[in-house]
Amino acid sequence: MTSEAAPAAGATTPVLAVRDLKIAFAGRPVLDGLTFEVASGEVYGLLGPNGAGKTTCINITCGLLGADAGSARVAGLAPGEGARREIGVVPQEIALYRQLTCMENLLFFAGAHDVAVQRRRERAERCLEAVQLGDRADDLVATLSGGMHRRLNVAVGLVHEPLLLILDEPTVGLDLEARQLSWELIETLRRTGTTILLTTHYLEEAEALCTRIGIMAGGRLAAEGEMAELRGRIPAAELGVIHAENPGEIERRAEGLGFEYRTAGDAVTVWLPERRRLEQVAEDFAGLSVRSLSVRPVGLEQIYQEVTAVSGRLAV
Repeated sequence: MTSEAAPAAGATTPVLAVRDLKIAFAGRPVLDGLTFEVASGEVYGLLGPNGAGKTTCINITCGLLGADAGSARVAGLAPGEGARREIGVVPQEIALYRQLTCMENLLFFAGAHDVAVQRRRERAERCLEAVQLGDRADDLVATLSGGMHRRLNVAVGLVHEPLLLILDEPTVGLDLEARQLSWELIETLRRTGTTILLTTHYLEEAEALCTRIGIMAGGRLAAEGEMAELRGRIPAAELGVIHAENPGEIERRAEGLGFEYRTAGDAVTVWLPERRRLEQVAEDFAGLSVRSLSVRPVGLEQIYQEVTAVSGRLAV
C-alpha cells in the first residue's frame, strides 16, 4: 500500500477514508480509483454486483491485502499503524467456536484483541445483552439457531469497542424473522452512534438501514449519496410497473406518451414524470394485454439497476 500523510492535527478525520484505491489481479483491475469516506455514526452501505471489489476493499482496509496504489485509513491510521485494533469485522461466514459457550467465545476474542483482563467479562456481558443473547451466555454455540449465530458474530465484532464495525452480508441465509431481528440490532447500533460499513445484496436492507449508500461498478463508485440524492438519478416522480402478455405494445404506448421505460421479461417499468393515480395509469394503457399494474415510489432497486447498467455500457 502506498504511503499517505496522516491528517493534520485538529482536522476532522473520517472514521474510514478510502482514497484512490487500486489493485489488479493477473492484470485485471479489480479496484480502479475507489474513493469514499464514512463519517462517525454513519451506516454506509457499499453495494455492487459480485466481483465489483467490495470484499477486496474490506481486505485492504483490514490489512489482509496490500493495494497497488492508494490507501484505506481508519481514524487516520493505516493497517500497519494500528488501524486493525480499531476495526471490528463480522464476516459473511460464521466465525465462532461451536464447542465453546457464547461467553467463552467472547472472552476468547476479547483476549485476542488485547482487551484488559479485568474488563473482558464486563465487555462480553454487555455485548451479549446488546445482541439479545444475555440469557444464552452459558449455552454452547452448537445449540444456537442460525439467526443467533449471526447475532453472536456481531457481538464478537463489538467486544473490543472498535471505531468501525464492518458487516459483510450480515443477514445472508436468514429467514424473515431472523432478518428482522438483525435489522433491529443494526438500527439500535446506529442509534447508539456505532459507525458501520455494511455490504449486502438485499437492496431493501440497504435502503432501510443505511444513512448513505455507495454503488460500485468498474472498480470505483458509480454513484453515492443519501437516498434522496440517489433518487435524483431517475427523472421520475413514481414508477408504473406493468406485467403484460405483449411487453412490446406497452413499450410502444409508453413511447407515444413520452415516458421512459425499462423492460425485464414480461415487466415494463414506466418512469412517470409526475404522480398519478393508479386509475390514470390504467387509462394510459387501456386496451393492451395488461396482466397486472402497480404504481410505486422510486426505490433503491431501480436506482441500482440503472447505475450499474449505465456503468456497464460505458465500460464496453
